[in-house]
Amino acid sequence: MIYLEWLSAFFLVLVVVCAIAAMMMRDLLAAVITFGAFSFFSALYFATLGALDVAFTEAAVGAVITTVFFVTAIFRTMRRTKT
Repeated sequence: MIYLEWLSAFFLVLVVVCAIAAMMMRDLLAAVITFGAFSFFSALYFATLGALDVAFTEAAVGAVITTVFFVTAIFRTMRRTKT
C-alpha cells in the first residue's frame, strides 16, 4: 500500500513539472508534446488511484486525440510564438 502512495505522489509531481514546463516553452510544438506527456502522467495518476475509467478516458482524449488536433493546428499555422 505504501508503494502505491509513493507511486501516485511521483506521478503527481510529474504532472506538475509537465504543466510548468508547457507554460514556459516558446516553441508551440514542444509545448503540445509536453502537454501530451501531462495528460499521459495524469492518466497514470488516475490509474494508481484506482479510477481506471477516468484514466482510460484521459489517456484516449487528453494524450492522443487532443495532442493530434493541436499538432495538426500548429502545422497549419505558425509554429513559434511572437515575443
